[in-house]
Amino acid sequence: MLLVDLARVKTLTQALSAFQVVGMAAKDFSQRTRIEYTHDVTELITFLSKHGITTLEAVTLPHLEAYQAELDRRGLAVSSRRRKTFVIKTFFAFLERFGMVSKNVAVRLIPPPPQPREPRFLSEEEYQRLLRTCSHNTRDVAMIELFLQTGMRLSELARLTLSDIELPKRITRDPDNMGSAQVRRKGGKIQMIYLNYKACQALASYLKVRPHVDHNALFVTKFRTPMSGRAIQNAVTKYLKEADIVGASVHTLRHTMATHHAAKGTDLKVLQETLGHASLSTTSLYVSLAKKAQRQALQEHAL
Repeated sequence: MLLVDLARVKTLTQALSAFQVVGMAAKDFSQRTRIEYTHDVTELITFLSKHGITTLEAVTLPHLEAYQAELDRRGLAVSSRRRKTFVIKTFFAFLERFGMVSKNVAVRLIPPPPQPREPRFLSEEEYQRLLRTCSHNTRDVAMIELFLQTGMRLSELARLTLSDIELPKRITRDPDNMGSAQVRRKGGKIQMIYLNYKACQALASYLKVRPHVDHNALFVTKFRTPMSGRAIQNAVTKYLKEADIVGASVHTLRHTMATHHAAKGTDLKVLQETLGHASLSTTSLYVSLAKKAQRQALQEHAL
């Protein structure tokens, strides 16, 4: 189709053909994207045709909003409805750009808001597998145990120094005999959090083999330099891959700590303080995740 023919386009079906030949080529869409866009626009045209709308000039914003409502009624996922809305907006922007319509009726078409993604957390079997995977490296065990036992953010763990850590002389499960860490929170706030016996044991083992260097960073690379956040992230990512744990990241370990503590009844105020949440409502989100963790445990630990 030549560009001079575009002025003759009047129907929705003709407009789709123009979009396929000119619009998609102009944007250099992949073959898969072209198929998906064609399918989505065809579905819209079918809906409009059933309501007697076949020409471009007859389409209005309420017609497009009615189609969105139809997609919702059909039970399509939010992600699918958002994608289809963006395809429609792209289609009508093309029509306006090439003069097939005088006004883009889809400019004010609002896609449904994205649903917040449920935080990923590791099951007990997964985090135990992760710890086994890194068990040969004392430093990395200490890092991962700190993430799992305290829920620290990556930036907080990367900024830890030797003077931030205080371990008891004798590590026990006694609640009056815990270690502590000075954590630099967002905004520069420094907060003391407790270290349980597992975190203390892992740190004590690491400190016995930590190289003697001329800086105070807690975690040290094989080149005896302070470990950066990126280096820590890369190490954790490597172990997650080796442990065959998919869809997880360093931040997943923070969600794991919070979810399993909530499932085991740890007071939310204690969790809020440990995690450094400004609002208790943020911490309370882990209650629903905790119920999911409990269901996972019932399945995994079936007698």
